Amino acid sequence: MTHTNVWVLGGHQSDFARNLSREGRSVADLTSEIVGGTLSTSRVPASAVEVIHVANAFGQLFTGQGHVGAMPATVEPDLWGRPATRHEAACASGGASVLAAMADLESGRYDCALVVGVELEKTVPGDAAARHLAAAAWVGHDGEGATFMWPHLFSAVADEYDRRYGLDDEHLRAIAALNLAAARRNPNAQTRAWDLPDLADASVATDDARNPVVEGRLRRYDCSQVTDGGAGVVLVSDAWLRAHPDARPAARVLGWGHRTVGLGLRQKLERDADDPYVMPHVRDAVTDAFTRARVTLEDVDGFEVHDCFTPTEYLAIDHIGLTGPGESWKAVEDGSIELGGRLPVNPGGGLIGGGHPVGATGVRMLVDATRQVGGAAGEYQVEGAATFGTLNFGGSTATTVALVVGAVQGD
Repeated sequence: MTHTNVWVLGGHQSDFARNLSREGRSVADLTSEIVGGTLSTSRVPASAVEVIHVANAFGQLFTGQGHVGAMPATVEPDLWGRPATRHEAACASGGASVLAAMADLESGRYDCALVVGVELEKTVPGDAAARHLAAAAWVGHDGEGATFMWPHLFSAVADEYDRRYGLDDEHLRAIAALNLAAARRNPNAQTRAWDLPDLADASVATDDARNPVVEGRLRRYDCSQVTDGGAGVVLVSDAWLRAHPDARPAARVLGWGHRTVGLGLRQKLERDADDPYVMPHVRDAVTDAFTRARVTLEDVDGFEVHDCFTPTEYLAIDHIGLTGPGESWKAVEDGSIELGGRLPVNPGGGLIGGGHPVGATGVRMLVDATRQVGGAAGEYQVEGAATFGTLNFGGSTATTVALVVGAVQGD
């Protein structure tokens, strides 16, 4: 079968600092905003879209609205009749939707795909939101006795690192401080204008009043926030570009990796207890993406990783290969992951600083990677970026999606 490239025409992200419920806006309003912004940025009319993939993880729980795959046609008349599917893979719903759209283009079934990720989470109080989000764990098996499922589980990941290699919590606090500081450069980041404590000061970072414990060894600022928001991209094939010679794609998807394992955290930790990597399937997803892209980490200029909690970024650092297994602290201490460092990670604030509307996160990562390789990331631009990676987790890494994105030659 003839290989076809997948190109990103453009992308759009909402302002993750907004509270759409307080604005009186619904998931339909958010979808309309993302569809319109994405098509405008991509410079294509809705009538050019041939297939739609919608990422939405928790629609029924937070809004009561299911069947969100039909929402783009509901709010945009020119999308009426286009085939559309909703994808749910917890926090990796966005990555899964991108992969589904890529498969449509690579198969030749369609040549122009719209991918939309949307999530409203501020429709309920924080405790109720935590209960809704816990549905992506292994219900009845994970988190027994925990008040907050996900901080509990990822605190356990940090404990596993500590058991195997040793882990100083100061390195987790440093990741939080870095991403919250990076968010100030990002005009769409949720925390960009927050009045935050100085987490670089150890006495502040461990102060129970200013940075209280949430679960286990994780504190408030180790955690990403409940977020309303959306993101979208338009992907096209080589055939579409040949038929539209005046179009200027913003990036090319060079490679991808996708691995899924069991839901339970203990399942994963026990199964791979003897592996040097805490989550070897995550490492495999990354190396699959590198292999398909025909690159190594040395060829990559930066990474968007899934820092829903500081231990997940700690895990991502060694699993993308920036350090040896269990040695992520080295990249934290030596500045490698900072803007201007050897491999900037989450230069726009990631999930902790930027925000985490679950279904939209994987799509937002692709939007930011596209901006980076196109030189359009503004104050959080990685100088000279030509190749960028993304790493999107769902659940306790039960679903992992990695992408490598490259600049368009000649730009």
